[in-house]
Amino acid sequence: MAEDLRLGLNLGYWQRTADDATRLVQAAERLGYDSVWTAEAYGSDAFTPLAWYGARTSRIKLGTSVAQLSARTPAATAMTAMTLDHLTGGRLLLGVGASGPQVVEGWYGRPFARPLARTREYVEIMRKIWRREEPVTNDGPHYPLPLPGGLGKPLKLITRPLRADIPVYLGAEGPKNVALAAEIAQGWLPLFTFPDKIDTMYGTALAGTRPSFDVAAMVMTMVTDDVRAALDGVKMMLTLYIGGMGAKTRNFHADIIGRMGYAEAAERIQALYLSGRKEEAFAAIPDELADGISLVGPPARIRERLKPWRASPVTNLLVMGPRDEETLRTVRDLVLG
Repeated sequence: MAEDLRLGLNLGYWQRTADDATRLVQAAERLGYDSVWTAEAYGSDAFTPLAWYGARTSRIKLGTSVAQLSARTPAATAMTAMTLDHLTGGRLLLGVGASGPQVVEGWYGRPFARPLARTREYVEIMRKIWRREEPVTNDGPHYPLPLPGGLGKPLKLITRPLRADIPVYLGAEGPKNVALAAEIAQGWLPLFTFPDKIDTMYGTALAGTRPSFDVAAMVMTMVTDDVRAALDGVKMMLTLYIGGMGAKTRNFHADIIGRMGYAEAAERIQALYLSGRKEEAFAAIPDELADGISLVGPPARIRERLKPWRASPVTNLLVMGPRDEETLRTVRDLVLG
């Protein structure tokens, strides 16, 4: 249980030239938000916007939610993380994730097989690099260092990291991946969280986590008197993720909705979406599901709906949606008191 929630701002993807959230991030820092997070899929990268905002702030922590494993080698991610952590005075929170086969194989042209083993190996290599205890080698099958049969030799990071223990978070949806986060990472970044169902879905995976383990849940948050319109906004997002963000035979987002107790709905939503009947897919999403994973409505309603979040294993709310200082302040007051 986490009565004292931390609060972060998740900006998601940087999508257009005019999308400079500097003033919003600076407002979040003034208002006491603990962190700001950026994302990547197959458009903007996660690190460049984060460096931009980090250069214009001084205290707020800077998180990637998430940097995709297949986009960079472990060494490239470790170097980028070390550099950004140095430049921002030790404020980086490095969220990484395996993504899904649609992006990994379709965009990066890399095989998706064995995501858990790849993730473990990836994180181990990054930590070897940051520790600088010896030239880095790795005998694992996914990222062998040096490359067998070549001219390479083991190397050690030239620059001394500001921190040899940069916090690593895992973006994870399946129980086995969540268990891996609890074992090897400082935190877990769940995309869809139904607070009433976390213990049922992930209780075993989270058993025995360290007291400092951070469950940093992304949650769509809209302060408005029009609850219907807000729920429809959440349902539009769910329509895309359940219906189209994954292959027909393997969609991790649809799977997690199924584990929440909406398996039949998820199957119907995906079938409708993939057949081009997107409006019907939208209509098939239960209001209860949209409401359960979000915080929407007037302040009094959001205050009431925060109760199950406070009673859950979530320790950190990463709100998605606020785009002005007034809304940030309202959310701050509701969450932090």
